[in-house]
Amino acid sequence: MLLLVVSTALAQVKKPVAKKRPNIIIILADDMGYSDIGCYGAETQTPNLDQLAKTGMKLTQFYNASRCCPTRASLMTGLYQHQVGVGDMVNTRTAPAYEGYLNQNCVTIAEALKSGGYNTFMAGKWHIGQAPEHWPVKRGFDHYFGLIDGASSYFNPTMPYRPNQKLTIALDDKEFTPGPGWYSTNAYADYAIKFIHENNGNQKPFFLYMAFTSPHWPIQALPEDIAKYKGKYMIGWDKLREQRLARQKALGILPQDAQLSPRDKNVPEWDSLTPEEKDRWDTKMAVYAAMVDRMDQNIGRIRAELKKSGKDKNTVIMFLSDNGASSESIKGAGFTPEVQAANNKPASDPTSFTAYEYWGANVSNTPFRLFKHWEYEGGTATPFIANYPGVIKPGGQSNKPAHIIDLMSTCLDFAKVPYPKTYNGNSILPTEGISLTPLFTGKTWKGHNALFFEHEGNRAVRQGEWKLVSQKPDNKWELYNITTDRSEMNDLSAQYPEKVKALSALYDAWAVHAGVIPFDKLEKRKGEEF
Repeated sequence: MLLLVVSTALAQVKKPVAKKRPNIIIILADDMGYSDIGCYGAETQTPNLDQLAKTGMKLTQFYNASRCCPTRASLMTGLYQHQVGVGDMVNTRTAPAYEGYLNQNCVTIAEALKSGGYNTFMAGKWHIGQAPEHWPVKRGFDHYFGLIDGASSYFNPTMPYRPNQKLTIALDDKEFTPGPGWYSTNAYADYAIKFIHENNGNQKPFFLYMAFTSPHWPIQALPEDIAKYKGKYMIGWDKLREQRLARQKALGILPQDAQLSPRDKNVPEWDSLTPEEKDRWDTKMAVYAAMVDRMDQNIGRIRAELKKSGKDKNTVIMFLSDNGASSESIKGAGFTPEVQAANNKPASDPTSFTAYEYWGANVSNTPFRLFKHWEYEGGTATPFIANYPGVIKPGGQSNKPAHIIDLMSTCLDFAKVPYPKTYNGNSILPTEGISLTPLFTGKTWKGHNALFFEHEGNRAVRQGEWKLVSQKPDNKWELYNITTDRSEMNDLSAQYPEKVKALSALYDAWAVHAGVIPFDKLEKRKGEEF
C-alpha cells in the first residue's frame, strides 16, 4: 500500500514544462559611451533599458572592437573582424583580412539561425558590405530595412535607405525616399515592430537584429526630446563626469575606489569658455541625450509589441554599443561643402550636421580614457544588458570579461542550433566565442584565456586582470591592472617587464592567427570611411 501511495504521489508531481526555443533580439547602439544610459550612470532618461537591466543582468566588463564596421562584423560572425574580411572599415583592399565585406568563410548569426528554423529580421545600420551582393538579405536575413552605409541625416537622409527586401525577389538599386515627419530612429523601430507583428501565428521563433544609428553623428533629435535636457549641461563637463562616476559607484558598476581619468587634453577648462560657447555645447549635449532617450522610447515600443503578441516571456534581449563614444568631427576632406556648412548650425536645427566631438565624448566615456578608434577602455568598453524572463535572474551583475565574439555562441546555445562547419559549400572557421548562457544563469563560466584588439595600428590584449595596450603612432606597450585601475592611469610596464613580454607574445601569435597586417604596410584605402 505504501508503495502505491508513493507511486501515486510521484505521478501527480508535474514535470517542469520546457520552454520553447526563444525569440532572440540583439539591440545595438551606435557610438554610445559607457556611461550614457541611466543604469550605467547617466542623467539621461532611459527607463526601458533601466527596467531591462533591473529584471535582467548587466555585464560591466563587456568589450566591442572599438569601431563601427569591425564590431558589426565580429558580432555577426562570432569571429574576430580580421578573420571575416573587415579588419579595418568597408574600404576595399586586396588583403584577405581587409576586403571590406564579410567573406565566405564565416556565417552570420542570421544564417546559422535561419538554417536552424528561425525567421530572421533586421532593421537599421548594416555597414559591413556596401555592394548588393553583400547586403543583409544575402547574409541570412529574410527581411531588412535600414541604412547600408555608415551615417546619414536622421531627418533628410543624404545616404540611401534600402526598402524592406525579401530573399525571394531580385535585388536592385531601388532607394527609399522618406516622407514628412521622418526620423530614422522611429522608422527602424516601425519596421522592427512590423516584423514582430507579422511573425504572429508563425510556428517559427524569430531573430531580430535591431541596429540603431543613434547616437552616431550627425547629432539630430526631435524638439520635444531636446526640451527635456536643454540647460542640464551648463554645470560643465568636469562636474558632469564627477556626477556620473558617483552614480556608477552607487550602482555597483564600478568599485568604490575607481578613479576618474583626467580631462582629455583636447578639452579646455570649462570656465575658459564664453557664455555663447557654453550654450552651444549645452545644446549639443541636450540633442545627444535626446537621441539616446528616443532610442530608449523605441525599445519600449518594441517591448510593448512583444507583450501585446504574447512573446515577451519567451524572448531574449541583449543590448550593447558598437564602440565607445566618438570624438570625431565633421570637418575636412571626405565631407561635402554643404555638409561642412551644416556643421556650423546649432545642433537643435534639423538641417544641421554636426558632432559633439572631444568635449562630449569625454563625458560619455566616464570614467575612461580616450574614445572610439583606440583600444583603451574608452574605445572598447560597452554597457551590456541581457534579459530573458524566467531564465536570467533579475538584478544580476557580472564583472567577468566578455566580448562580442561571444554573441554567436550565445544565440546558438539559446536556440539549440549547432555552429556549422560548412555553409553553402564553404568551410567555416571555428568560432572564437564562448556562450554566455552559463554566466546568465548563474552557472560556472570559464571565460576566455585572453581577448585581443586591433584597429588601424592600435592594439591591446586582455588576460585576467592584466591589459597590455598600445596606441599608434607611439607603438609603445603600456601595462595596466584592470582590477585596480580600470581607467588605465598607472602604467606598470616598467615594473613588470616579464608580464609585458608574455602578453606581447600572446598578441603577436594572435595577430598571425587572425591575419592582422601592420597598418603602415596596408595598401592605400579605397572608398569612403565613416
